[in-house]
Amino acid sequence: MVARKTRKELSASTKKSASKETRVRRKPASHSAPAPLQEDQPTRDRMVIGAATLLAQRGLQATSFSEVLEFTGAPRGSIYHHFPGGKDQLVKAALDFVTAQMGSYFSPKEGAPPEEVTDLFLRLWRGILLRFEFKAGCAVVAVTVAADSPELLDHTASIFRAWRSRLAGLFAVGGVAKDDAIRFAATLVAASEGAVVLSRGERSLEPFDLVAGQLVEQARSLSRHGQRRRPT
Repeated sequence: MVARKTRKELSASTKKSASKETRVRRKPASHSAPAPLQEDQPTRDRMVIGAATLLAQRGLQATSFSEVLEFTGAPRGSIYHHFPGGKDQLVKAALDFVTAQMGSYFSPKEGAPPEEVTDLFLRLWRGILLRFEFKAGCAVVAVTVAADSPELLDHTASIFRAWRSRLAGLFAVGGVAKDDAIRFAATLVAASEGAVVLSRGERSLEPFDLVAGQLVEQARSLSRHGQRRRPT
């Protein structure tokens, strides 16, 4: 069972996490986790960001309207004013926010080598593990494994497909054969998500770093293979 915390306790925990991140953060790309709440943000934005954070930390079932209100300090009357479609509408908005953040921080150069694209993608997830001290993972996975709603499952499926398509396109532009690019994109998404779960379970970066090293090496091998196939 998820322990309930007051807004004050959650705020103190967030500050502690942010302080630790300052010490261990390696590159700016690690800021792909949901942005911290700001008092002057519009109520709807605070609720969406709060829901995204709770999904990543506690999962779908623990991200209720009451939890979001307590976490964000939003007035109760704002629930159906901003989300007349209920919890599913809020969750979809939170996932869209996470996807937009992912897109803003994951922006490798066009034509970048596959190993560089892979390393950047992995650093986003590594940064989340560090920032939240292994207490947060992927909000999209959290919804996927717990949702009963076909609409939510369709939404998470579309997000995963978009990530795979984006990665495959980057790999192809970087010199990887189309079929290899599609296969490795799926491998990268699946393996990195699994590595995040392992590291959260073990509360250690070791599983993630082992998987990441293997994926980067595989990407490098695809890069060399692509170079050999290019016409001279």
